[in-house]
Amino acid sequence: MAETAVIVGDVVMGDQCSIWYNAVIRGDVHFIRMGNKVNIQDGAVVHCTYQKSPATIGNNVSVGHNAIVHGCTIHDNVLVGMGAIVMDDCVVESNSIVAAGAVVTEGTRVEAGTIYAGVPARKLKDISQELISGEIERIANNYIKYSGWYK
Repeated sequence: MAETAVIVGDVVMGDQCSIWYNAVIRGDVHFIRMGNKVNIQDGAVVHCTYQKSPATIGNNVSVGHNAIVHGCTIHDNVLVGMGAIVMDDCVVESNSIVAAGAVVTEGTRVEAGTIYAGVPARKLKDISQELISGEIERIANNYIKYSGWYK
């Protein structure tokens, strides 16, 4: 956890997670659960909605710089791109990418194995196994390496 990161409230994280500079994880109004190998990059915010929408993040998930993950469910092996917003009651299924700058509006379901992009976010295309391993897994693994540089 970087010195300037903030984690408050009912937050549970798995193994090999990293929380980067100026990231905010606020489990003050509902719970936040994160699996293993989750990285919350610089300036990102994870929050929830009081008595309504907790935030749940699976394993092997990267939340890019300045992204917002709010009161939603992110399954395993997901990349949330820089500056993206995933709003309340969304479900981002496994092996998916939310493109940089995308706005996934309330209640949207991002299908497994797809890229969603735009404002509002819509399915752009299906993604290949090469993209899953070449980007989603690579970034998550790199952040484990980067965190070792700061121990």
